Amino acid sequence: MTDGPPDVLLSRFAESPLRIGTRTSALARVQAEHVATLIGTHVPGIQAVIVPTQVSADLWPGDLAELGGKGAFSKEIDRALVSGQIDVAVHCMKDVPGDVPLAEGTSFGAYLPRDDVHDIVVTRDGTPLAEIPAGSLIGTSSVRRRAQLAMYRPDLRTERIRGNIDTRLAKLEENDSRYAALILARAGLKRLGILGRHHHEVLPVKFHPSDAGVVSMVPAVGAGVIGVQARQADTAVMRLLDELNDDATARHILAERTMLHLLRGHCNSPIAGYASTTADGALSLFGMVFNRDGSQFVRSHAWGGADDPAALGSRVAADLLHQGAGRLIAATRK
Repeated sequence: MTDGPPDVLLSRFAESPLRIGTRTSALARVQAEHVATLIGTHVPGIQAVIVPTQVSADLWPGDLAELGGKGAFSKEIDRALVSGQIDVAVHCMKDVPGDVPLAEGTSFGAYLPRDDVHDIVVTRDGTPLAEIPAGSLIGTSSVRRRAQLAMYRPDLRTERIRGNIDTRLAKLEENDSRYAALILARAGLKRLGILGRHHHEVLPVKFHPSDAGVVSMVPAVGAGVIGVQARQADTAVMRLLDELNDDATARHILAERTMLHLLRGHCNSPIAGYASTTADGALSLFGMVFNRDGSQFVRSHAWGGADDPAALGSRVAADLLHQGAGRLIAATRK
């Protein structure tokens, strides 16, 4: 073994393990354990321990805006990272806000390969979304999903349903449940190993609304991506994370999050964005901004070179703003 991050890390964490910070939910723990496994593969012999932190957003049943937005999912973990109580922090990138800076002195050193980005409709009996009766109640915590559902099925009612995945599923499965269905991320159920236990319908990712009435769902910015954050001054850990980083995913995230940052969206802004690499190696970025009920929206789709994802994100954001995205976002602040 050569002198470098493995030697440095093994020496540094010989007596006290590398501490991986995460939220307390079952999904968050699974994701953190996956990161621990990857680190152990790259540095055989290193010890790692999961340090769960109860975050305020997981305890709050109401509107996240009252807690300061999506940043409530990470502020306690950010404090632990900055203060040196943990060495790395694991996040779902779709939960990382685009309108506030990262904790001072930290950055994402690794984005793991992107998982499934599809949303799914979960029901008790397998009823297709198209056949759910008008007036039925659909549970989702996402303003993005609510807006897109309303584009196709304005006859359905939606209600915010907060809590961990298992908590939400339990509410659906109650004998006297008020909910006809939930809309959830397929990646979360797959990571927990419970996707096959529940009736579900996969919503296609389509960039242009269909006249055929098929409900499509453009993903959230950062959907399906696990990010690993560390202190920039911790050079050995940052070098290790660079070895875990998936370059294609990093490019996609940079394009999406540049768009999100320039739109100045907040946690109540229905914004969707999805970057991918085309067959010829170019970057594709699609973005949409909605009003609350999906009756108004703007969309933009552009392509660019793989060497400058931020420029692509800037171009899509500028086009959306030119079409009136700022007005739609401002209206959701009221």
